[in-house]
Amino acid sequence: MSNTIYIEYRFTIVPPEPASDILIAELGAAGFESFVEEENGVLAYIQKEDWSPDILNDITILSNSKFDIDYDYKEIEQENWNATWEQNFQPIVVDGICMVRAPFHEPIDVEYDIIIEPKMSFGTGHHETTHMMLQHILQLDVKDKSVLDMGSGTGVLAILSGMRGASNIDAVDIDNWCYLNAKENVERNHMDFINVYEGEVALLKGKKYDVIIANINRNILLADIPAYVEALNKNGILLLSGFYTEDLVMINEKCFEVGLKFEKNLERNNWVAAKYVN
Repeated sequence: MSNTIYIEYRFTIVPPEPASDILIAELGAAGFESFVEEENGVLAYIQKEDWSPDILNDITILSNSKFDIDYDYKEIEQENWNATWEQNFQPIVVDGICMVRAPFHEPIDVEYDIIIEPKMSFGTGHHETTHMMLQHILQLDVKDKSVLDMGSGTGVLAILSGMRGASNIDAVDIDNWCYLNAKENVERNHMDFINVYEGEVALLKGKKYDVIIANINRNILLADIPAYVEALNKNGILLLSGFYTEDLVMINEKCFEVGLKFEKNLERNNWVAAKYVN
């Protein structure tokens, strides 16, 4: 992985919302792997071997007259990613008791101190969806319970679950870089009992969990909710995020179809993290 070449796109967007979120969704569908949201735009990364000069031809938000979007791009080697995020990554504190920081940040006196080196993986806690999922986990009693972190990215949600006493934890992501990064972060936080897997929903066949966490995107959630319910123990909890406020009705309908009950949701800048029980 050390010699992998990435193409970095820097998009400047006026106004940044909701165009940034739409752009990230479209770029993800086009093969871009990782994103950094900035105050006035987005950094987006794709492996050079998956890139072509016409990669943006089908990105419709770029031609939307409601937004002014400029961009440029350059090659970046994977090892230079650290320099990129170290310049921008600030530690966060969730509900006063959980800190997510990089190894070079000084710790503070909190109950849960999570050290994350995100590299090119999603899940530093800065994005609204990760932040709210951390809040949900802080409110749950997961002691001695089995937990699945689906679409685990850096592994931060699995790690907090482990710190809060979960006894059997699986972290799953389809992206190889996320898989490798989560393994590093699990080791870094002395959570060696967390099992990290590379794969998708098919890996859940035959497995059961008390709590399932899925922070992915609306379309994948809608497709995979039945599989999550199949893997959920009786009286289990399903936490879903990665979608907007206006998508909650659609997510609720799918969950009701498979016998789940809506309990509550958190909202942050038009993003939602919802809790369901069976």
